[in-house]
Amino acid sequence: MSYLIWTLPLISAFIGWVTNLIAIKMLFHPRLPVRVLGFTIQGIFPKRQQQFAQKLGKLVSEELLSFDEIAATISSSDNLKNLQPVVEQHVDRFLREKLGAEMPMLSMFIGDKTVQKLKGVFMEELNSLFPTLMQQYAGQLKEKLDLEKIVTAKVAAFSTDKLESILFQIMSREFRFVELVGAVLGFLIGLVQVALTFFTA
Repeated sequence: MSYLIWTLPLISAFIGWVTNLIAIKMLFHPRLPVRVLGFTIQGIFPKRQQQFAQKLGKLVSEELLSFDEIAATISSSDNLKNLQPVVEQHVDRFLREKLGAEMPMLSMFIGDKTVQKLKGVFMEELNSLFPTLMQQYAGQLKEKLDLEKIVTAKVAAFSTDKLESILFQIMSREFRFVELVGAVLGFLIGLVQVALTFFTA
């Protein structure tokens, strides 16, 4: 009898490991609702996928990809300065080449000095126009592009198999650690049971 008592820690460790293993598997399984003894059992992610999708869609649209932040970024002075050389190059080409090709008579009276002056006027006007233009574009994009709806639909339609595969690739060590913790706790509980048996015998 005393020999069987010493197997309690091993049995408890096995039970703890299996319990945690089942708990991890039940994050994703069963995929579809299953009735067992009057209870409906379904994996947490498949059961809550729609709610998870809605929460994630809201989080992305409000916190991660705020259109106000996008508008502020694309209309910032630093970004406009980065665009300025490209725009200036196009304006210069327009004044020197395209305008001359479209209006040959006019090009005869436009010299380098005039081109530089016209370019300066155009660039000054464009620099004042760009921030407003970018903000208006971001506002129109916000109306047309419903990020929350797009993310919600994508996540809701996401394959549970694929999600499980991704999470296990990322968190395989953590899942194994949870299983090990179950085994260790079970083993310790088994030792306590053995100790209580000896002290109460």
